[in-house]
Amino acid sequence: MRKLTLLLLTLTALTATAESRRLLTMEEAILSRELVPQNYSVLWSEEYPKEFLHTTDSLCYAIDVITGKSRTVEAPKRQKSRVKTVGNNIVWVADDGSERAVTAFTDSNIVAGSSVSRNEFGISTGLFLSPDKSSVAFYQKDESAVTTFPLLDITSRTGTLFEIKYPMNGMASERVSVGVYNSETQQTLYLTVDDFDSEQYLTNLTWSPDSKTIYLQVLDRAQKHMHLNAYSATTGLKTATLLTEQSSKYVEPSYPLVFLKDDPTRFIYTTSNRDGYQNLYLCTTAGEVRRLTAVDADVEYAGQSSKSIFYHSAEVSPVERHLFAVDIKSGKTRRLTTAEGWHNCTISADGEYFADNYSSLTVPRVVGVGTTNGRHYRTLFRAVDPSVGYNYCPIEMGTLRSADGAYENYYRLIKPLDFDPTKSYPVILYVYGGPHSQMVTNSFQAQLRRWEMYMAQRGYVVFVMDNRGTDNRGLAFEQAIHRQCGVAEMADQIEGIKWLKSHSWVDSSRIGVHGWSYGGFMTISLMVNHPDIFKVGVAGGPVIDWRWYEVMYGERYMETEATNAEGLNATSLIPRAKDLKGKLLICQGAVDDVVVWQHSLNFIDECIKHWIPVDYFPYPRAKHNVRGKDRVHLMQKVTDYFDDYLK
Repeated sequence: MRKLTLLLLTLTALTATAESRRLLTMEEAILSRELVPQNYSVLWSEEYPKEFLHTTDSLCYAIDVITGKSRTVEAPKRQKSRVKTVGNNIVWVADDGSERAVTAFTDSNIVAGSSVSRNEFGISTGLFLSPDKSSVAFYQKDESAVTTFPLLDITSRTGTLFEIKYPMNGMASERVSVGVYNSETQQTLYLTVDDFDSEQYLTNLTWSPDSKTIYLQVLDRAQKHMHLNAYSATTGLKTATLLTEQSSKYVEPSYPLVFLKDDPTRFIYTTSNRDGYQNLYLCTTAGEVRRLTAVDADVEYAGQSSKSIFYHSAEVSPVERHLFAVDIKSGKTRRLTTAEGWHNCTISADGEYFADNYSSLTVPRVVGVGTTNGRHYRTLFRAVDPSVGYNYCPIEMGTLRSADGAYENYYRLIKPLDFDPTKSYPVILYVYGGPHSQMVTNSFQAQLRRWEMYMAQRGYVVFVMDNRGTDNRGLAFEQAIHRQCGVAEMADQIEGIKWLKSHSWVDSSRIGVHGWSYGGFMTISLMVNHPDIFKVGVAGGPVIDWRWYEVMYGERYMETEATNAEGLNATSLIPRAKDLKGKLLICQGAVDDVVVWQHSLNFIDECIKHWIPVDYFPYPRAKHNVRGKDRVHLMQKVTDYFDDYLK
């Protein structure tokens, strides 16, 4: 590995006079927090809604939104949890600090109180305390039928295998149930959920405001049918099915219900399945459904007042995020943020105020507070540009037509340091390209990964573009990849490469590609499908065959061998290994529990069969996302590979 040193270069050959300039080091490109705009947090006061809290290292201040006057207050204390998990079981903590076991399973295949479905469908926890804090609902999963995958721990004297539960596409999955423990009766019951098969998904659990009812979005394993059901928290029986969803491709419920504070019979339901975009729907517990945000853009719930629902929306631009309000009664909307960029807003408890945290391509960070009636807005903080003092290359944003001509895809482009249009430069395409990703936004430096700037400073053109299949562009854009992952994505990325090659400053004989996970799959897919374009590639933790990926994600986008053998065969990279021509480096965490080692090792094995040279570098103790010191080593390895074979 090349020595990591501070790059203070004197470039006399490129300038009329000697000039010393500060460039990024690898540590700064990967790890440094000094290059992150200064932190400034706003927390709304629950006791006094028109005040927000600002905490320094030693003091907490309550500040009036309108007058700006501040007073010193006690910092809010973190509430102690009434329930916790111990091993695979759940423990209830009483007011006096005593503890009671809710579950006591000895079978390691039974797990209670933890996240299920491998954190898909918006699931991130396994414990759900009731609003009155008398009960807790919890996920419980039975993994008895799920196959295990062995991983190697090299730290023991002779090496030790440890197994993880990994439900592979088309194979047996976990069986999920929902338990409800009542602290007064000290009894546990289980909801009776029998809509589909035993491997159905139970998602987005929501308590009713009165703690008497539990709502679940129940999805069949094929992920094409969903029922929103209500269950009694005291009997466990289903009391109603409020609505259903179905799709020939997939339904993906990802958001819990949000009840109106002033009316416990009405709630906000989020879906992209009904009108082609992720929108909000005002529903009743009697089963009535009304579209609340009638916009052809993806939106996300942000908060509420007695008269309005607040939401973030992409309706101004897919690369911008703004706060809007919609009147619950009339449906009339108002835009509340006006500054160009990507806004993240939080709403006060009474819905009268909002805190605004935003950035744009050249604006590092701005924090402000305003009234939701639009009459007042106060800027609290502007971050200093963290790239000042470093010789950053300009970042360009633009759009290119998708391969099918239906969409404008957004890109960011960095030209090399001291760019000379009369010269030609090597290109690095950085790619992810998979669902639930958006790599280009009108936020500070267009959501730059600083390694890209590091490579531009070293003389590369660096190009990143969101293709069909990525996030925040509506359902048709996202579902273009269904049953054929990689096809539409590659076609769009090749349009970007064609555009780059149309410029004389691009050396068409020196084009490289790099990506991780889905991006690793894309990297190898591009290299074997377009071997005459890509000279060098570095693929990290790549999916090689969707048959070896997990049930929840893999079956949603690629279905199974029984229903989509043709698509699985066409996108598998195993039979395409023989088509590899360029230099390829594969990096892999050896204890990766997301894209298991089976993927990359099988690809290497196939390359050996066909006498295809390929380079491989494992990180013996790393999981899927290589972290810490290993990460610096990894990115230096990636950099060196491009320097050795592309530059």
